[in-house]
Amino acid sequence: MANPIRILIADDHTIVRQGLASLLNDQHDLKVVGQAGNGRSAIDKTLELKPDIIIMDIAMPRMNGIEAVKRIKKRVPKTKVLILSMYSHEHYIHELLESGVSGYLLKDSSGRDIINAIHAAMNNETFLSPSISKVVVDTYRFPRKGTASAERYKQLSNREREVFQLVAEGHSTVHFAIQLGLVDPEL
Repeated sequence: MANPIRILIADDHTIVRQGLASLLNDQHDLKVVGQAGNGRSAIDKTLELKPDIIIMDIAMPRMNGIEAVKRIKKRVPKTKVLILSMYSHEHYIHELLESGVSGYLLKDSSGRDIINAIHAAMNNETFLSPSISKVVVDTYRFPRKGTASAERYKQLSNREREVFQLVAEGHSTVHFAIQLGLVDPEL
């Protein structure tokens, strides 16, 4: 038997990580080599473990999945990334596809779909959940100008997006400073 496909799971919900790991480890050709609970940890574990595939959520603390994907694809371009999210917003889909993800699945996908997406990614194919495919096709068939807020968001730097996420999550300025590495959390 060939070496199993090495997988890292990045999701902020422990039960999702554990359930997905159990499902994937039951497959003879798949092996979960690590788990991460936030975007920063996903980057660190990717650099350390060099997985073949990362299954990444979008909405995570410390750094969202979108920013984590961009940084991972820059530093470890051979690693394939599959998005597993509850969000099907057009803006997320297009930004992630432009970032080079190999698939986008919604969290209501079946275990078989996730396994099929992993194999498709390893064959340099793109796998999309049916509802995600519809959004992509509809955008192509019925193009429209992006909203002003989406256009402004695209202009933010990675650091500005991190701050934006912390604001959206309702954190205090002290928490901002700690999360962004501006102050020592021990002080």
